[in-house]
Amino acid sequence: MTLSRTDLRHRGLWVWAGAWLVAALLAGCSTPATYKAPASTPPAATSPSPSAHNDKRNNLALYAMSLLDTRYAWGGQGPAMGFDCSGLVTHVYKEAAGMKLRGTSADLGRLSRPVDTAYLQPGDLVFFNTLGAHHSHVGVYVGDGRFVHASNERTGVRIDHLSNRYYAKRFEGGQTLLD
Repeated sequence: MTLSRTDLRHRGLWVWAGAWLVAALLAGCSTPATYKAPASTPPAATSPSPSAHNDKRNNLALYAMSLLDTRYAWGGQGPAMGFDCSGLVTHVYKEAAGMKLRGTSADLGRLSRPVDTAYLQPGDLVFFNTLGAHHSHVGVYVGDGRFVHASNERTGVRIDHLSNRYYAKRFEGGQTLLD
């Protein structure tokens, strides 16, 4: 079956709308009991005010969620071929924020700067040691302790919670590429 550009554009709009609906539904979900939340919450005085900066962060999170269920492909960097974890992050940043990034998850770790877990914001990166190597997996933080990532060939791009037992044990921290 061949789809025209118009069909693809309409399909993309439906995916975007579906991702927004999923985000709205997930916002009402409770946090699993095993999640180890930061000891303190950020003070209101240091919380960012609504701005274009927050719009960029929200766009990154929403765009990442619009790619849920895209297939996993090692070295993949686009929706047509699929994504690996770093390919997903570089694609999301290029399309939603106009930032051109390259490299592996470890390279992205070197490009970004650490953020205290208590201050993670949508669009920040979360890193994991899944292969016995520093920053061997990366995802896009979307808020409420959740992140979008290209998990594996079986599950593809999915959303997980930082408290998920597998990821909680391997969590190395959050980092940002944004001001």
